[in-house]
Amino acid sequence: MTVYQPTLKQLQYLVSLHEHGHFGRAADACFVSQSTLSAGLRDLEALLGVTLVERTKRAVRFTPLGNAVVEKAHRILRETEELSDLVQSSGKPLSGEVRMSVIPTIAPFLLPRMLPRLRRERPNLKLFLREEPSQAAIESLHHGRADCVLLALPYATGEVEKETIELDAFYVAFPSDDPRNPPEEVGPDIIDEHRLLLLEDGHCLKDHALAACNRPELRASATMIGTSLHTLVQMVDNGLGLTMLPEMAIDAGILNGTNVVARPLNSPHANREIALVWRRNSPRAEEFRLLADELRAG
Repeated sequence: MTVYQPTLKQLQYLVSLHEHGHFGRAADACFVSQSTLSAGLRDLEALLGVTLVERTKRAVRFTPLGNAVVEKAHRILRETEELSDLVQSSGKPLSGEVRMSVIPTIAPFLLPRMLPRLRRERPNLKLFLREEPSQAAIESLHHGRADCVLLALPYATGEVEKETIELDAFYVAFPSDDPRNPPEEVGPDIIDEHRLLLLEDGHCLKDHALAACNRPELRASATMIGTSLHTLVQMVDNGLGLTMLPEMAIDAGILNGTNVVARPLNSPHANREIALVWRRNSPRAEEFRLLADELRAG
């Protein structure tokens, strides 16, 4: 008796629909037409003999069993990726494709410094970069959409291995005409909680900056408004408040063309850990350690 099993393509369609909640967007993500994706899902449901997705004109709803199948599909697809990784890791190290997610408060400052050397020293490496916030990046990692993630710690990463790239110190940025005339090093006590501007929710830099100050009242009073560090710098330059910046952004020239004054924060934990992380027990672990070495050298 022939037993037919779900195909990887059908499982990819199912996972994509679960992630996007829309047939059209799911089909675009899979690079197929909407009719192809819909037919593949109908075939999957017919093969399993169950309903996984409830379709209405306004919404896509997964049944409880559908959600359970999605979780299992994630694991199957991830293990398939790891099978490919195992074969790839047996060849020349740091060659072929590596998909790396990078958070927005690192990507524009660290990568321009590191990538030219990486291209020069590892010409056979095809590095595909994706910029996304920490939570989305970690989800991409555990769902197999990314091979590794360059992010800032501490952060809830799940079961991963890591290599520290560097410690990134925090600076406090003031308008040039700040009446307090900030000293060469700034203690957390000098920060006015009513004028502190930080990134909006979803950026881990906000939490790292607040933790470095160790002043609980800052979290309640600070204005969470910035969508990027460049936006915060422009707001400070126009006298709207003060903010906290990582050293790598200052080294990359984020204050160029402004009158903003930045002073290092004098605090026991005034930094964030920049790290490369990957799934625990990945067959490409040694390759990612080599990549971390290259990033440190850059």
